[in-house]
Amino acid sequence: MNGRSRLILIAIALAIGGGIAALAAAPGNPKPVKQSGGIWTDRQGAPTYKISKDGTVDWGTFVGYLRYSDTCLRCHGPDGLGSSYAPDLVHALKGIDYSQFIADVAGGIKAVNSAQDLVMPSFGTDRNVMCFIQEIYVYLRARSTGALGRGRPEKRVASPKGFNQSSYKCLGISM
Repeated sequence: MNGRSRLILIAIALAIGGGIAALAAAPGNPKPVKQSGGIWTDRQGAPTYKISKDGTVDWGTFVGYLRYSDTCLRCHGPDGLGSSYAPDLVHALKGIDYSQFIADVAGGIKAVNSAQDLVMPSFGTDRNVMCFIQEIYVYLRARSTGALGRGRPEKRVASPKGFNQSSYKCLGISM
């Protein structure tokens, strides 16, 4: 998926999801059925993971780990397990689907009341996050189902043809 398509998908998800977690649906069966540009999708078309019996992860899961570690780890902790600062995403992804995940990340979350003060900023204009939102979701989805353990995946498939060019284009980098 190219950068423009991702941004259009994000806009649609925001319009549909609107950041309302109460309307979220569970992500469904993660079984991969189709692959394009290094991203696998499930029967419903949501990004998913493909992990071989020997532990080799697909490209999307590997990149998701790297991008999560770069951007999300500082608040949500190692391996998506949460911290004293932000909630456990491994558990959270069991109850939200891809469109809700995009809406939450792009629009941010604010839950302030007498019992809690949770605020996640909007990452909707952060290309380092939004250009790789599918990959981050795939990584966290694999973690939330128990298909992927803690730490950096030891084995991965090779980068698909065109991945770097597509990533650079989404990030606004001319090559």
